[in-house]
Amino acid sequence: MLQPTRSKYRKAHKGRIHGNATRVARLNYGTYGLKAMQPERIIGKQIEAARVALTRHMQRTGKVWSRIFPNIPVSKKPTEVRMGKGKGSPEYWACRVKPGRILFEVDGVSEEVAKEALYKASAKLPIKTKFIKR
Repeated sequence: MLQPTRSKYRKAHKGRIHGNATRVARLNYGTYGLKAMQPERIIGKQIEAARVALTRHMQRTGKVWSRIFPNIPVSKKPTEVRMGKGKGSPEYWACRVKPGRILFEVDGVSEEVAKEALYKASAKLPIKTKFIKR
C-alpha cells in the first residue's frame, strides 16, 4: 500500500478541495492519460487497485506512470466511542485531487488497449474521469 516513508506531522486537518488543478494538468510522459473531473480524496488502496487493473489489462506491455501519491494522513476514531478525548489515530493515507489533474499516464500500447485499460482503472476510483490523448 502506498504511503510516505516519513511525514512532518502525524495528523492533518481535513481541509477542502477548491478550484481546478494547475500543476499536473497536462500529459508529460505518456501518450494517453486519465484526467480527474471531480474534486475528491483518493486513498492509497484505490490508487493501487487502479494501477493493478491498468497493468493487468495491458498485460505488462508499455509503460504506466502514476501521477498521484497519498501524502495526507486520514485519522479515524474507533466505533462506539464517545465524543471528545482528542482526535483519532491515523488510519490510512489519501491524496487530494482537484478537477483537471492527470491521474495516470500510459505509453507503448495502441489507443484501443489504452482506452480500455484506463476505463478499467477508472472503475476502481471514486470520481468521474476522462480519457485524454496527446
